[in-house]
Amino acid sequence: MTAANLSAAIEMATCSDPGRVRTNNEDAVLANPQLGLAVLADGMGGYNAGEVASAMATAVLGSELEHAFAIRLPSEITENEQTWAREALVDVIARTNAAIYQAALSNAKYAGMGTTLVAVQFYDNRLSVAHVGDSRLYRLRDATLSPLTRDHSLLQEQIDSGMITPEQARFSQNKNLVTRALGVDTTVEAEVGEYEALPGDIYLLCSDGLNDMVEDEEIELTLTALSANLPLCAMQLVQAANDNGGRDNVSVILIKIKEAFPVARVVGNWLGRVKSWFG
Repeated sequence: MTAANLSAAIEMATCSDPGRVRTNNEDAVLANPQLGLAVLADGMGGYNAGEVASAMATAVLGSELEHAFAIRLPSEITENEQTWAREALVDVIARTNAAIYQAALSNAKYAGMGTTLVAVQFYDNRLSVAHVGDSRLYRLRDATLSPLTRDHSLLQEQIDSGMITPEQARFSQNKNLVTRALGVDTTVEAEVGEYEALPGDIYLLCSDGLNDMVEDEEIELTLTALSANLPLCAMQLVQAANDNGGRDNVSVILIKIKEAFPVARVVGNWLGRVKSWFG
């Protein structure tokens, strides 16, 4: 049993850049339209440790989820009454966290490394999204941009508590202080959500190098204007971040839903055969 090939229904484009200030790129991206999987990680740590953590996150999630969905369909309901997509994401992220944590312990150069993460799995006209940290998932539907994740950051906690307003947060110096990350502790809790996916939807995964440099309104306008050419749209978003200062690495994954992708149902055919047995 293998998951359906979704490449006819889902288009993906990626773009990643070091930005205008940093010399190395600690972001990592993975896009697998056949599987309906996209993963973006924003690494942190000294030397090249951030690069190591983000590369591990995308590589492990990509291979482990491909294996998981070769065994069970993402849409299958488990004994815990959850979709296998959701359950597999949580399980693989936990194991990825442990792998990064152990790698940091075993090599002094990697001590303290970690990474944010946002991962999306599409299946059966739906998507499951899991995130840790401040990398984000947005959805453009009917020319309106909506965030589907909420940052795990000190800044977001200050907004939630009423200490500062969203407007004040735009000028805060605490934008990069995350409250959760993969690899910095023995365990991590990924936040998971599930949504309906509709033809015409555009999904954007991004590191904070985009949304720190480009306002949501400009992101919305860019997606609306250029969504017919997904690779160009991805490059334009990165260019906008760099034009506004490019103070951080900036990475985006764009996903367009071109057509519905329901799981084939065989119940009706089975009932029809049973009825035919009895005339």
